[in-house]
Amino acid sequence: VQLQASGGGLVQAGGSLRLSCATSTLTFRINEMAWFRQAPGKDRDFVAAISLAGSMSYYSDSVKGRFTISRDKAENTMYLQMNSLKVEDSAVYYCAAMSYGRSAYNLWGQGTLVTVSS
Repeated sequence: VQLQASGGGLVQAGGSLRLSCATSTLTFRINEMAWFRQAPGKDRDFVAAISLAGSMSYYSDSVKGRFTISRDKAENTMYLQMNSLKVEDSAVYYCAAMSYGRSAYNLWGQGTLVTVSS
């Protein structure tokens, strides 16, 4: 499985962006997908995740109510709709996937840069 993240860019505070994560193979091998982000000099942090079986989703407190994770099963693509962006949301965003039988995210995309200006 390969993951390809896209959709990053420069946006003003209060604006919106939608990130996409395309998978290169059948998603029946994937149990869950997620977005993480890493700001310069900081650790990689969890943002949101979605289970492919039941479409349950969960979010970090910092983005809850502003970001929405979703997936398009037919397109094998996961999305992250980011609204009301803040300067502190600026980071490289990574998509990740957890294969069946795994307890941690074992597949990672290359990252897409989001910059929010004040």
